[in-house]
This record gives sequence, structure tokens and C-alpha cells, in this order.
Amino acid sequence: MSSSTSAEKILGTTAVARVEVGSRESVAANIAWWDADADDYHAEHGDFLGVSDFVWCPERLREAEAGLLGDVAGREILEVGCGSAPCARWLAERGARVVGLDLSTGMLRYAAAANQATGVAVPLVRANAERLPFAAESFDLACSAFGAVPFVADVGAVFREVARVLRPGGTWTFAVTHPMRWIFPDDPGPDGLRVSSSYFDRTPYVEVDAAGTPTYVEHHRTLGDYVRALSAAGFDLFDLVEPEWPEGHTQEWGQWSPLRGALFPGTAIFRCRR
Repeated sequence: MSSSTSAEKILGTTAVARVEVGSRESVAANIAWWDADADDYHAEHGDFLGVSDFVWCPERLREAEAGLLGDVAGREILEVGCGSAPCARWLAERGARVVGLDLSTGMLRYAAAANQATGVAVPLVRANAERLPFAAESFDLACSAFGAVPFVADVGAVFREVARVLRPGGTWTFAVTHPMRWIFPDDPGPDGLRVSSSYFDRTPYVEVDAAGTPTYVEHHRTLGDYVRALSAAGFDLFDLVEPEWPEGHTQEWGQWSPLRGALFPGTAIFRCRR
């Protein structure tokens, strides 16, 4: 859920609403939000993410240690919701041929600047993950570290599109906020340990301006919702990673904190095969 007061001011956010929001409104809201928030996001999280590092989640699980994607040398990879593309550059430095895709011009501006600064020229594409602009069977792997999936109204469309652009046997690995987190307030402290809503309430979290227009949208699905949508898209789920909070990790990120991380998972990483 959003936390940037600067972006809220730019967009005129005035309230939180629990209302149904379709694809068109979700796309418009999240283009506006991530374009407005790009500067603050990188000022706050840039050091954590790096310019060429693959960090899966606020629990600081790195692909270098986890190896969830396997050997990437020579593989063609799509990163969905790449942001400033540190993950894509990390993969490219290990011999992969990577394309980074994101909806936000503001985030891709940071990705292009980091490409230039590092000399790792990852191709960047601005597009909606519900309609990927690639030919069928174009990639060996697809991945996403908190990109796109939580912000789309039709997650089934995203999964079908990823399945379409993957070659047979290709894997799709993506990280999202753990669905159980939605039952708690979005608070890293003691107040964030108190159940305040139903796990089964799929109503998205929406911020709106004075006219009621969404300025930020994040969608909630249960674990079962994800599994069913993946299966319907033709994926076999072969692993679900729930990273534990590492000892000595004291950095908070929004609602992620050592207090909450010691008690229940904050991230779910789905590993699937087409």
C-alpha cells in the first residue's frame, strides 16, 4: 500500500476507499502513482535495491543466494514490472538476454539512467502486463519482484499472457505481498499485529482524490486465488517460498519490520512452470 506523502500531494489524494476497481481505472491510477512517486521511491529504497542486484523482497532474499531462477546464462528472460530494472541488469551481467517491462514512464526513466551509469544496456519496454507486446514463445523465463501482479485488476490475464510468451517448460517466478498480510493493518509496529479485516475480503485497497477518482490501487487475492489463476493459465505450481525474516536485519520497509517478520510471512514467491 502507498506511503509517499509527496505523490499523494501531487495527485490530490484525500481518502482511502474500499471499492471495486476495473482494469482501466487500475492502469490509470498506477501510471499516475508510479510516475509521481518515482523520485521519492528511489530516494527511500534506492540503496536497498541497488542498480544491479536481484533482491526478491524486503526480507532481503537475493537471487544470488536463493537461485530460484537457476542458471540464467544464455537464457532469454522477461522481467515484468521491472521498475528501475536492477534485477534485469543483474541477470544480464550473468549472461542472460533480458527485457525489462514496466507501465510507468517515471520508473523507466530511472531504469534508463541506471543502464547508462552501469553500461548494462537492458532493453526497456513500456506496456501493460495484461497485454504483453511480444510474440508467442519469445522467452525462456519470466520473473517479477513485486512488479505488476499486485496492481492489475485481472491477474488471470497477466498469467495467460506470461504463459503465451514463454516457451514450453519455461518458468514464471514472481513475488507478492503474502496474502495473509491483508488481515492486519498496514503498520510495522504493535498495531500491525492486530487482525482488522477478513482474509476473504477481496475488495482492493484504493486511494482516491476529492472527485473519487482512484490515485492508487492494489488488489488482494488469497493464496487459493493465485493457485487457481495459475492453473487456469496452464502453469504448474512447483514451489511456494515464504522467506523468513533474517537475523540481524533491522531495516523497515513500509509495513515490513523485524517485529512482524518474526511472527508471520510478509512475502510469497510463486515458482511455476508452463
